[in-house]
Amino acid sequence: MAKQLPALTPVLREFIQRQKIFFVASAAPGARVNLSPKGNECLAVLSDNAVAYLDRTGSGNETAAHMIADGRLTFMFCAFEGPPVILRLYGKGTVLHRRSKAFRDLLDAHFDGQSVPGCRQAIRLDFDLVQTSCGYAVPLMDYVEDRTILDDWADQKTEEELEAYWRLKNQRSLDGLPTGLFEEAEALG
Repeated sequence: MAKQLPALTPVLREFIQRQKIFFVASAAPGARVNLSPKGNECLAVLSDNAVAYLDRTGSGNETAAHMIADGRLTFMFCAFEGPPVILRLYGKGTVLHRRSKAFRDLLDAHFDGQSVPGCRQAIRLDFDLVQTSCGYAVPLMDYVEDRTILDDWADQKTEEELEAYWRLKNQRSLDGLPTGLFEEAEALG
């Protein structure tokens, strides 16, 4: 049932654009595996072998820590509506720091130059394996609407308050690994 491809096809790119949610999985040697749901409005398909998303503030920053320690990253998309399908993208991830040229270039090229409230960084996946599988056991579900709680929270914070939160909660992973959240920003001045 599973099919493996070296890159996205036009049909798979369209499938990604229709999804409301995707999942990001990462790991590092000796650390916990992390799996996080993400809203699709923050995702951009950069090419047939690259995607990126704007990473909103969270209670942790596991993905960034795992990118420094290991780099392995998987994105998964599931059809909760329409024909069943699961799509996974396997590859290496990198963190694009908020104050970096790469981050600004991503915003300009794929997000009309605009970030999202509380965005702390972007995560890019360069993948060399695309796998589809049946998804027959994935339930059919109706999309109601996006939640605005995180945006509302971030909109009420100043830049200084967001950075204070990131310094408190987002500089180390659950396993104590560094996330590098401020390293490039401090190097840039």
